[in-house]
Amino acid sequence: MKAVAVIQARISSTRLPCKALLELAGRPMIVHVIERAKAIRGTDAVILATGTGKENLPLVTIAEECGIKSFRGSEDNVLERFFRAVENLDCGYIIRITGDNPLTDHVSASEALEYSLQNLPDHCSVAGIPVGTGVEIISRTALERAFRESSTPYHFEHVTPYIKEHPENFKIMQYVARLRNPFPELRLTVDTPEDFELMNKIYTALYRGAPLLLPNVI
Repeated sequence: MKAVAVIQARISSTRLPCKALLELAGRPMIVHVIERAKAIRGTDAVILATGTGKENLPLVTIAEECGIKSFRGSEDNVLERFFRAVENLDCGYIIRITGDNPLTDHVSASEALEYSLQNLPDHCSVAGIPVGTGVEIISRTALERAFRESSTPYHFEHVTPYIKEHPENFKIMQYVARLRNPFPELRLTVDTPEDFELMNKIYTALYRGAPLLLPNVI
């Protein structure tokens, strides 16, 4: 069964404008997200799903330079953008990655994808790792059903709430990562200038030109 990783990113951001283009270790943040998505074992393709506004064209250019495809869809209805990005692709699972997570853990994502292909959930999240490092794995059928049946702005903005709110209709599972995480409250996502300052320190200290592994992975 084929799997496609879809990265949602756009330039518009109220708390940290243009954050996808901010430089970490000399490269735009979105490049690191793409790099880590491409490192997930078992994916057949990586797609950058961005908005239709012309301000997002730099993201499309970066995607092309990184050797991946891009899809431009609804600015605000991210659920529709996700579904349309894979609508005509031959895939059974979609790995959801957000563009503000340059420390997406591709190791646990690879393991969660393998777990999903073995157990066939409609939705699989990764437990036991810091906020901003995990992915969501969604079956193609569940994504399409969410797209057809969702009805609130919250569902449209966040892609998977409809699925998680209806466990009676979907097979929902969690993969518990093997990472030894002594800091369960740690946030490693980039929503604010303070978040970016922390991420910049991490990348400046540790990045060596390849996807940065989280520490203490068995």
